[in-house]
Formats: sequence, structure tokens, C-alpha cells
Amino acid sequence: MALKKKAKEKETGGVFGWLYNWGSFVKFSHTLFALPFAMAAMALAARANYYYLDAKGLEPSGAMLRGWPGWKIFLLIIAAMVTARTCAMAFNRIVDRKFDKQNPRTRKRHLPAGRISLFSAWTLTVLSAAGFVASAWGIDMTREVNTGRLVCLPLAPVALFFILFYSFTKRFTHFTHIFLGIALAIAPVGAWLAVTGSFGTALPEGGFFEKTRHSFFTPATMSVVVLFWLIGFDIIYAIQDYDFDRSTGLKSLVVYMGPDNALNASLIAHMVMIILLTFLGFLAFFKLPYWIGMLIIISCLGFEHWIIRRRSLEWAEKSFFKLNSVISMVFLAVVLAEVMLPDFWSFRGL
Repeated sequence: MALKKKAKEKETGGVFGWLYNWGSFVKFSHTLFALPFAMAAMALAARANYYYLDAKGLEPSGAMLRGWPGWKIFLLIIAAMVTARTCAMAFNRIVDRKFDKQNPRTRKRHLPAGRISLFSAWTLTVLSAAGFVASAWGIDMTREVNTGRLVCLPLAPVALFFILFYSFTKRFTHFTHIFLGIALAIAPVGAWLAVTGSFGTALPEGGFFEKTRHSFFTPATMSVVVLFWLIGFDIIYAIQDYDFDRSTGLKSLVVYMGPDNALNASLIAHMVMIILLTFLGFLAFFKLPYWIGMLIIISCLGFEHWIIRRRSLEWAEKSFFKLNSVISMVFLAVVLAEVMLPDFWSFRGL
């Protein structure tokens, strides 16, 4: 009883309790899902910018070659990611508050439990959306290549539409997981555009494979990887609410196909993800670190599917966040290793 009381005080008392309350409201820790893929795309985009400036006869910094776009762009990308995700999650909690109140698994969430007011949630949603648009404008005005070209700002409302629209999809389509996947898949493309300001190749000259390696095709492939990754693990997550969703008329592939068939669909999605990751490795001419990371990622995916089939749903939920966080962080680590230490690895030549 004493431990529960201390936990409650930590959650609601003082500045740290206030921050914890709001952070848990928008599941701030789940930013780890999409952010590493955005950071990986940012590093690759910075390297592409180096070759672009070098081909133009300019003098790019060595830090750019190692994947560093500069502090201003880096912080603006972080701000855009955090504000976009905060806006999406706060809006989702607002839209789903009545269902959350009925669902035994979610009735203790902040809005149903009265820990955060509806007005405060709407305020956070609006401020986050404004912060995201402001970050997009700042990125367009700050990037080193194509400075002042309005690319991110016009696309900001489009991104907001997709990340907010997902919250309604479970009411009319069983393919809600795809819409959530699209919302997260925007991250790598957005980070690439933030650094390069272009949908085209970074190289004015060079062979087909060299141009493709430093082109928009790379972050686009990463986005499709994120899409299938998300579809796979969101299906697994949705199994927890199978009975509730079916009884209330909410839709998902789990409701449509049944848990067993949905798990098979999840496995197929993750197999497609692995194929795409392999393709990305060859596309970007990645070397030894990337393929070691691939083994770790495949192991995590396999373990995740073993858990959901062999253990309880409660056990699966506890491991869900950890395993998928490992996947995204390993991906970021190996991409950074490839970009920052290109001459250290000997598995393949540049």
C-alpha cells in the first residue's frame, strides 16, 4: 500500500510529477519508435548534401560527410518530430476518450480518469500543431542546401492530416493499422526533406547506382520499412482489445480476421520488412555493421512473435515496447556507424 501511495505522489505531485503526468498522457517514451528512423534519414541526407556541394565545387564541412547537418537543423527536426507526435497522440486520446472509459484496459487513462481536463488536452493538441508548423517553416529557412525553398512548410498540413486522420479509421475500416503505419512512415521522408529540401537526387552527375544511393529513393524505402514494421506490431498490440473492439463495433484486422489469422498477417508484414531492410542495405552500399544489426532486428522480431504465441498477453505487452525500441535504436546505431565510420569497415567498398 505504501509503494502504491508513493507511486501516486510521484505521478501527481510537484514539477516532476506534472511532467510525468503529461509525458505519460502522450506516451512520450513511444517517440523512440519513429525518431531513430528519422535520425538515420537525417544522417544519410547530410552525407548526400556533402556530395552535392562537393560536385558543385563548393567546400562542404567534413561533419556533413559524417552525417551531421548542423545543430540548428538537428534541433528543428527534433522539435518537429516531438510536436507532431504529441499532437497526434493528444488528439487520439481526445477522440477515443469515450471508448477508453468503457475499456477495462484503458479506463485509467488520463482523460477518462480525470487526471487531465479535456480543455487542457485540446490546448496541447493545438499548441503542438502550431509548433510543428513553426518547426517546418524554421527548417525551410535554415537548411544549408536549398535555403529558403518552401518544401516542409507546405507539406506540414499534409503530414498533420495523416497523423490525425488515423484516430478515426478504427470506426470505418479494418485496415486502421495501415493508416497508423503511414503516419509514422512520414518521419524518414520528412527528415530527408528537412536536410536536402529536395525530392530529387543529391548528385548532378555520376552513375545510376551512385545517384540512387544519394537520392530520395533511400528515405522512401526506409518509410516503407517503417510502414510494414508498424503494421506488424500494431496488429499484435490490437489483440489485447479483440473482445472489446468486437463488442463495440470498432474495427481492426484482428476483429476482421480473428487473432490467429491476424498474427499470420503480422508475421507476413514483418517478413516484408526484413526483405525491404535487405534491399535497403544493398541500395545504400552498407557494410558489416548494418548486416550485424539486421541479425539483431530479425532476432527481436522472431522473439516478439514467439512471445505472442507462447506467452500471455500481459507478458507480450510488457515486452512490446522494449523489443520495438531495440529494433529502432539498433537500426539507428548501425546506420550511424556506416555513415560516421565509412573507412573502418571492409565488408564492401564504397
